[in-house]
Amino acid sequence: MSKAIKGRAHLVRLIVPAGKATPSPPVGPALGARGIKSMDFCKEFNARTAHIEPGVPVPAKISVEADRTFTFVTRTPPTAYFLKKTAGIEKGTGRAGHETLATISLKHVYEIAKIKATDDHLKHLKLEAIARTVVGSARSLGIQVVP
Repeated sequence: MSKAIKGRAHLVRLIVPAGKATPSPPVGPALGARGIKSMDFCKEFNARTAHIEPGVPVPAKISVEADRTFTFVTRTPPTAYFLKKTAGIEKGTGRAGHETLATISLKHVYEIAKIKATDDHLKHLKLEAIARTVVGSARSLGIQVVP
């Protein structure tokens, strides 16, 4: 028996460019498999992300109910997106810990942490704890954090 039949919602997690959601993959197949019209999601997502710079990756958590209705929550872009943009690099290193591609300041780390702190799932954490996770992400991308 499917989870949705028992009255529980299916969760679909997607990362979609802001203002550029289309029924093509990955949105169409992910929602079509759950019986949702992907165009309805795309229109609502694009309207909600209209204030964000077009093309910025925005994570969306979509709850699909048994009656094929849906609700979704958007979050802030991934930490790696902010780090790469700040450092001015296209992609991270393949050899984390052995290779440094760029450096950023601690001030940048705290600015990214402040943005990430607005997400509901991180509200209970102190800014310092979020900043530590940003530093860890930076290290895995080959970005050195300097004071």
